[in-house]
Amino acid sequence: MSVAASFGRAADYDAHAAVQRLVVDRLADRIAALPLPPQPRILEIGCGTGLLGVALADRLPDARWLMTDLSPAMLDRARQRFAGRETIDFAVMDGERPDVSGPFDLICSSLAFQWFADLPAAIDRLRGLLAPHGVLAFTTLAEGSFREWRDAHGDRPAGTRDYPSAEALAAPGLTIAMETIPMAHRDARDFLRAVKGIGAGVPRPGHRPLGPRDLRAVMRRFEAMGSVASYVVATGLAGPLSTRSISA
Repeated sequence: MSVAASFGRAADYDAHAAVQRLVVDRLADRIAALPLPPQPRILEIGCGTGLLGVALADRLPDARWLMTDLSPAMLDRARQRFAGRETIDFAVMDGERPDVSGPFDLICSSLAFQWFADLPAAIDRLRGLLAPHGVLAFTTLAEGSFREWRDAHGDRPAGTRDYPSAEALAAPGLTIAMETIPMAHRDARDFLRAVKGIGAGVPRPGHRPLGPRDLRAVMRRFEAMGSVASYVVATGLAGPLSTRSISA
């Protein structure tokens, strides 16, 4: 299943988005502290159902916002959430290969960049859309996420995707802050429902699912370890690739 299809089927996304809400609130605090112009032009990558928009809309009431997502179904939910807000536009778009024109004063994204096939190249493309004093602000799952679930597999490979390391994210002019957020679940089924509920159940390429007996053994080991899953979150801030003016 593709990433877009998986997120499009996540009808109960908001109900399962506890970590996403926490990460969004912290990213929104960082963005609100930036020296943005009075009427910033904002591009959001992977807006989902609009959680980051909700956290920022009242703090940046005069912003002109373009919310984008790879999933039409997610974008429809965001459009419904912001119905009547004339300063917000919507577009289905692959954020890894943006097909919009800048410049933007802010390009933001929360927990979407981990799905990019070539993250450094995508970050460069997005920075190329920034205004001379613009800022790219994003969060992404990073290496070490769901390590408890991986550990419960023992010597068998887990289906969770390989997330970028801090070293893989390093680039000139890009600052990265790492944070580990442990989330307790009732049991293994609750963890799997949460992952599926937010549309993040897409396995890594080439993964062969475990049979029922082996999966039950993994679930028992996960529960014996406390049913805790760690989210390792990287927060990145960067300016434009160059200081030259970018034509509108």
